[in-house]
Amino acid sequence: MKLSDRLQYIADQIENGETMADIGTDHGFLPIYLLDRGICPRAILVDISEGSLKKAEENCKAFEENTGRHLNWELRLGDGIDVLKDGEADAVVMAGIGGQLMCEILDWNRAKSRSMKRYILQPRNHPGLVRKWLYEQGFVITREGLVREGKYICEILTAESRLRPEGPPQLPDGGEAAFAYPDSLLKWHGPLTAEYLNRKLELEREILQNISGRSQNPEKDSIPVKNRIRQILYLLEELEKEL
Repeated sequence: MKLSDRLQYIADQIENGETMADIGTDHGFLPIYLLDRGICPRAILVDISEGSLKKAEENCKAFEENTGRHLNWELRLGDGIDVLKDGEADAVVMAGIGGQLMCEILDWNRAKSRSMKRYILQPRNHPGLVRKWLYEQGFVITREGLVREGKYICEILTAESRLRPEGPPQLPDGGEAAFAYPDSLLKWHGPLTAEYLNRKLELEREILQNISGRSQNPEKDSIPVKNRIRQILYLLEELEKEL
């Protein structure tokens, strides 16, 4: 089975011998791939949609029938990690879920969230909210990557539930910008970093222009956006130096 670049990147973050849980599994291709390659001895496929879970079940059974092999997979209908036991999965994948919802899923039962070893998170939007939640709850982001999927460039965060050794990050003015566009984008920069940052710069400038045109107090309302723009320009300048 061949995965998309996005799913392949996620698969590469999972280590041999780890039990994985795929939250919002949809078609189930990722866990099937990991089980087939022998990377994961067991996979738990979770979805809130009965239709999606049925589709994943059909794909798992079809793969077994076509290959004559039995894979150790389990289906669970439910919301987020609620259907997992504490510490049941070594690696939990949440991909294509909005950043706000991702934070709500993790925050619903913090003790359970911390009991899992590693998370591979691909927020569909608002990755800064996810970074902020992880930081505030003591998780350590061990890697970040950018992967193209069609017309989109996806951010993928790998985080571990262990205590962060260092103190608070040194945030610039309007420090929320450091979560939306952190220095780690340079630490793990790749061929898509410049394109990604330039896209975000254009988007933030459009937001600033819209705020200025509609707001009764544009200067005050635009401060967070200006800080984000300032942070992106800083990252682009530093990236140019590195390259």
